[in-house]
Amino acid sequence: DRDLDRDGHRGVCGARRRVIVDVAIVGGGFAGLGLATLLAREGRSFLVLEAKSEPGGVWRDNHYPGVACDIESQLYSYSFSPNPDWSRTYAPQQEIFAYLRRHAEALGDRLWTGAPVTAATWEPAQRRWRIETSMERVVYARALVSASGLAFHQPVVPELPGLSSFRGATFHSARWDHSVSLEARRVAVIGTGASAIQIVPAIAPKVASLTVFQRTAPWIVPRGDREVPTALKALFRRAPATQRALRAAFFARHELLSVALTRKPELMRYVERATLKELHRAVRDPELRDKLTPRYRMGCKRILLSDDYYEALTRPNVNVTACAIVEVTASGLRTSDGAHHELDAIVFATGFEAANASPPFAARGPRATWDDLWKEDPSAYLGTTIRGLPNFFLLVGPNTGLGHNSMIAMMEAQFRYLRGAFAALDEVGSIELRESAQRQYNDWLERRLARTVWASGCQSWYLSKSGRNTTMWPGSVLEFRHRTRRFDLENYETVA
Repeated sequence: DRDLDRDGHRGVCGARRRVIVDVAIVGGGFAGLGLATLLAREGRSFLVLEAKSEPGGVWRDNHYPGVACDIESQLYSYSFSPNPDWSRTYAPQQEIFAYLRRHAEALGDRLWTGAPVTAATWEPAQRRWRIETSMERVVYARALVSASGLAFHQPVVPELPGLSSFRGATFHSARWDHSVSLEARRVAVIGTGASAIQIVPAIAPKVASLTVFQRTAPWIVPRGDREVPTALKALFRRAPATQRALRAAFFARHELLSVALTRKPELMRYVERATLKELHRAVRDPELRDKLTPRYRMGCKRILLSDDYYEALTRPNVNVTACAIVEVTASGLRTSDGAHHELDAIVFATGFEAANASPPFAARGPRATWDDLWKEDPSAYLGTTIRGLPNFFLLVGPNTGLGHNSMIAMMEAQFRYLRGAFAALDEVGSIELRESAQRQYNDWLERRLARTVWASGCQSWYLSKSGRNTTMWPGSVLEFRHRTRRFDLENYETVA
């Protein structure tokens, strides 16, 4: 009674076609495409479900002026798919997006775009997930992987009194409106995080005036970005081992910082001194320099990289205010010092909901929903599996974030762990994390996080509303790789 649907997947005749695969991956960003690429090489049956009209994740959504990676291009790419043609040390968004599109195109009809998941339900009798999409198809999969991301898919816009009355343009950095020209306009950038320090230097020379609204001064270190010489790119193509060696050198250098961030936060004071020297060199005005001097331990919030942010803030048409925003008016913003800032456009560079992120789609397990399991704070085992959801896996889940190295390295560690899990599912019907394994792991996390720089007293987006750090990994990438080096079936309950 079975036939093949028009995409070559096995299905059943009827009003809604049925597609059956081993693995369903929800999300076509760096994590989802990377796992899919490896599964394709292994010959495993899979499907990637991407909600938007094209893949790319954060590198599709973030296209604001000046956007680029803050990890070296050689390291911010798959180890199993190097790109010898990066144009700069830190690749711009267009190149990273193109890199991801190439991997997406290689998947062919195993990637569905415009296919948001509306519901996923575990069917215990069949030991599989039933996945509903907005398309006229139902996907059945032995394993379900959420690669939708938790940290960067829910932009935060503060609830400012009077915002709806503003007559100018308003948008979040992750929803940049290119139809709005900022040329010769009075512009506000609210926030001083990773997006803001790229946007400000890019637009400052073009606008009539730019006011940066700063709540907390960030720690900023020089990026050292430069063009990659043509001869070096040619060498990478001719001798790939040289590119692998450069990648390894970058990785090792970044790993050293993990000691200070996760074990001995007091060591950060030495980096602070060097960073403050750079601030004093770049900003001569003592009043502005005082505003830009951080008052918390370096690393407690995200360390930012820029070669031109401080320079942009010293331009005559740029002003930095540390006063709180009281209200939005029809023509601008009023701050706590009584000043009214006349504006034509407001850009919210206010980040994303990370520590309190909600599940990106509805999933119902045998006893509870994903929402139920995370109704207090997001938690998981190795940031990868959750008690209560059989055959369900996360990529870049809770407490897998880094403050020192490339997230691609963490993803690839998870890829290996998941491929081990899929191999286990070839032998058994279902696996579900033991409650004791998740509890013991999260108790260990709490103990380790208590000694990190993120527990040194500042308020950051790493912390949930309850005060828990649900975002960061309290160790080195090497330690995470060791923990995920094999799929530990003994920590799971199995059903034949």
